[in-house]
Amino acid sequence: MRKLSIITLGVSDIELSAQFYEAVLGLERTDYKSDEIVFMDVDGPELALYPKSELAKDVGVEPNSSGFAGITLARNVDSSDEVLRLLSCAEAKGGKIVKEGQAVFWGGFSGYFSDPDGYLWEIAVGSESYRAEVEQC
Repeated sequence: MRKLSIITLGVSDIELSAQFYEAVLGLERTDYKSDEIVFMDVDGPELALYPKSELAKDVGVEPNSSGFAGITLARNVDSSDEVLRLLSCAEAKGGKIVKEGQAVFWGGFSGYFSDPDGYLWEIAVGSESYRAEVEQC
């Protein structure tokens, strides 16, 4: 089986992170109830929010290492307006704009924000949809 089941983010504040993802990306919590972990429905694998120190302990690494982790998460949307709206919403809810929404080399339109724990998210509209959007102007 090659199905990705769970993406776990080690976060500093589970509730703050859950509220951030509810407000910015419209994610909803699953029915699983726990004070130790939150699962968010992302129409496929679940997004798990778990204390960073506990996740590091589980993995067997130091929790305070820094730098680019070599991973980004992405959400595709239907228009450049929606890219800009979600980036703005992320910033208003405590995220940081890392790359403003813009036309990109692969033909689409995208931008990046970091969540309150520094995870990088790309919000993008694909090249075919963006090309159709531009041609309507």
